[in-house]
Amino acid sequence: MKLRKTHSLPLDKFINLCLYNKEFGYYMKKNPFGKKGDFITAPNISILFSEMIAIWVLSFWQSLGSPKKFNLVELGSGNGEMMKVLIESLKNFPDCFNSCEPIIYEKSPLLIKIQKKKLFQSKVKWISKINKLKKTPSIFIANEFFDALAIKQFRKKNGLWFEKFVNFRTVNKAFFFEKEIDIKKIEKKINIKFINKDLLIDSLTHKSYSKNNYEKLEFLGDRVLGLIIAKKLLKKFPNENEGVLDKKLASLVNKKKCYEIAKSLQLEKFILVRNGSKPNKLIEDKIVSDCCESLLGAIYIDQGINVVEKFILRIWSDHLNLSENTFVDSKTKLQEFSLKKYKMLPMYKLLDNTGPRHKPRFKVSVKIKNSKFVSGEGPSKKEAEQNAAKSFIEKIGI
Repeated sequence: MKLRKTHSLPLDKFINLCLYNKEFGYYMKKNPFGKKGDFITAPNISILFSEMIAIWVLSFWQSLGSPKKFNLVELGSGNGEMMKVLIESLKNFPDCFNSCEPIIYEKSPLLIKIQKKKLFQSKVKWISKINKLKKTPSIFIANEFFDALAIKQFRKKNGLWFEKFVNFRTVNKAFFFEKEIDIKKIEKKINIKFINKDLLIDSLTHKSYSKNNYEKLEFLGDRVLGLIIAKKLLKKFPNENEGVLDKKLASLVNKKKCYEIAKSLQLEKFILVRNGSKPNKLIEDKIVSDCCESLLGAIYIDQGINVVEKFILRIWSDHLNLSENTFVDSKTKLQEFSLKKYKMLPMYKLLDNTGPRHKPRFKVSVKIKNSKFVSGEGPSKKEAEQNAAKSFIEKIGI
């Protein structure tokens, strides 16, 4: 455990260390439950509590239509007492019991060992990640679980947002302080003052960091950007045909261009992403690009079409001036070649999708008639297709 390099931690990371650190985590080194522990929970006082939960599970299972298979998931099972009583109680209702797959979600190896000892004759399974669950109906139960989750804490004061941190600069002593989220700096960078500050924060928040994230704003921003740029191109090049305008639009509205714009605004310094110990400068390029579009969506909702149009035309102005020389991307170039020679579109095939959700990696292959597949990789499926098309073009010398 190294704190000297950081000196301070966000509250959620501090809580997580206190509870689950392998060396000194509260739930990792001792059994805190029962008479010899620090506290006693309801399932350890009387079986009536767990029996009532079992009746509720039965009732809820019936309300779901009595599915033939369902997961019964206990989040943080403690010493396993509640799950033990649940199983014994549901045995009195064979249809429900035979349909049930009891599962315990637990992070502590010590508590898993205690639970397995108590439940050794049962059909319980243990998981450490929720995404390991089978895709069947699931009923979740938990007793005194959510109060032991690592949480972030924010406070709004005088129109500004602050996040709670824990400071360790003094040896053997920690104290709490609040760190301002630099909303004013972001607003200064983009020269727009938001009415709804939460909207601005959401536009720069990745899904790995919070449920309130930029995904829907990115969807909206992409459409807003396309509309504004298309409108400008029609005005700037009134005599061009639709095909040329389409290529100009594609050269101005794409992930690479959004990344360049985002970097010019230094958006990566403000993006909230749970990315292990890596600093923000190592945030995946795709996330930076996505935040450019989500910011546009947020500006549109908060300020309206006129403000977002002025903003887009201002920060895209240099790129619009360069659009007179139309750039044809690799996919378009390969498509035009294949249609002209074979009257068929290129065939793309997704080979692999790896990496964590904040830093995915895609591998795609492409071929045209009478050719072999050529592959390419990228942080998004679209970029992987572009790279595969580029490699194909270079290989056959188009």
